[in-house]
Amino acid sequence: MFPDPGRVLGLWISVLAMTAEAQSVMTMRMMGMAGLWPVPRSEANRMVIEKVEAWNDLVRAGTVTAFGSPLDAMEAAVKPYRRRTRANARRLGRMPAKGR
Repeated sequence: MFPDPGRVLGLWISVLAMTAEAQSVMTMRMMGMAGLWPVPRSEANRMVIEKVEAWNDLVRAGTVTAFGSPLDAMEAAVKPYRRRTRANARRLGRMPAKGR
């Protein structure tokens, strides 16, 4: 009846990591818009497009797991967003800060 504590902890850690990565991505993008971080001009468009794509992935994953357990649904919902926040944080983090 109760979910596996290991899976719950893993989901919790994924959500925390996703939150930290998302914050760093937002910070680097805002610094880029202010001219303080070297981001490509296409970054603003990319940021909008990826939200739509992530939402579509979330809906697809949620539909597949809708008849499973709530924990299955949460894991499926977090996965596409976490994949994108991790990739964005790595990509933007590799760009050297201006002035270095």
